[in-house]
Amino acid sequence: MIRIAVLMLALIGVSNAGGQGIASSQGTLAVMPIVEDLITPWGFGFLPDGRIVITERGGRILLAKEGSETIEVDGGPEVVARGQGGLLDVMVPRDFTTTRELYFSYSKKQEGGGAGTAVALAVLDESGERLVDLSTIFEIASGSGGGRHFGSRLLEAEDGTLFLTVGDRGDRPSAQDLSRENGSVVRIERNGSIPPDNPFIERADARPGIWSFGHRNAQGMAFGLDGRLWTVEHGARGGDEINHIERGKNYGWPVISYGTHYSGSKIGEGTARQGMEQPAFHWDPSIAPSGMIIYSGELWPEWRGDFFVGSLKFNMISRLEGDTSLREAERLMSDETLRVRDIKEAPDGSIWFLSVGKGALYRIAPAGK
Repeated sequence: MIRIAVLMLALIGVSNAGGQGIASSQGTLAVMPIVEDLITPWGFGFLPDGRIVITERGGRILLAKEGSETIEVDGGPEVVARGQGGLLDVMVPRDFTTTRELYFSYSKKQEGGGAGTAVALAVLDESGERLVDLSTIFEIASGSGGGRHFGSRLLEAEDGTLFLTVGDRGDRPSAQDLSRENGSVVRIERNGSIPPDNPFIERADARPGIWSFGHRNAQGMAFGLDGRLWTVEHGARGGDEINHIERGKNYGWPVISYGTHYSGSKIGEGTARQGMEQPAFHWDPSIAPSGMIIYSGELWPEWRGDFFVGSLKFNMISRLEGDTSLREAERLMSDETLRVRDIKEAPDGSIWFLSVGKGALYRIAPAGK
């Protein structure tokens, strides 16, 4: 049974009694469990009324609310829960109060027995217990039979368009092939149609949804306070990258990389090539990054504009400082930061994260708040 540990309707003024601490440059941070007993959680989002929607990779959609047990929401997409695939991210649009729409990324069965990254749109009914009017509004042209590298982070832009990260599906050369969405950041409209100003829409040899390409497997994405788009993606053996995403740009995978193959052999041509973008930061060794925010400074003004990236490998949250060039400033670690899959800033400025290792959703706030 899933347990609610602490959940206030307005996400403000949650008690820290009983919480553990994380040492940081801003003093000890209180970390509190919010929802526990989750099974391979992947993404979460805040509803305007204070409830939280959570996805589990196996296909369950959960809704947490104050004063009652978490409920399972019926009517989600049929997923291929294999390897790294399954039900992945959830995105709550800004107009949820009027539309009640929710967006989900997931691995969808495709012709030939393979699976590809897809986006589903559904409406949460008034009972809050069922999704209705479910439809798949986008899926990549060609998936594969493997269970790796679905990407799948979803984000709503200021103009209402949606950005989706798509992994290379374990097929490295496909990230340089514009006739497939593998290894790309995709931009679509809310109904799944293609915005007319996408960079490759006029090219007959390219998929029109592609916004940028040459990515390996981006599982974190965020807008900066200045509106710029950023992703964080998995390298191979080393070479995890944070990239500033620009329209039509090529980010190099697998031609250039700061990592090596798992065998230790060289990837591609090295670390640079004309016409391919350089990362703003890279990790070596790899931290297996997943989930990223760029912080508003609401509760910690000193961290305004800083990047917070979850780690699936070193069981921590990495904080980075900088602008076009970043540096890792500190690592936030506790017993709770075990395989951090997703991280988000709540409406009150607290930082929340999903721990796959603990099977729980946590809230980080200044001690006493």
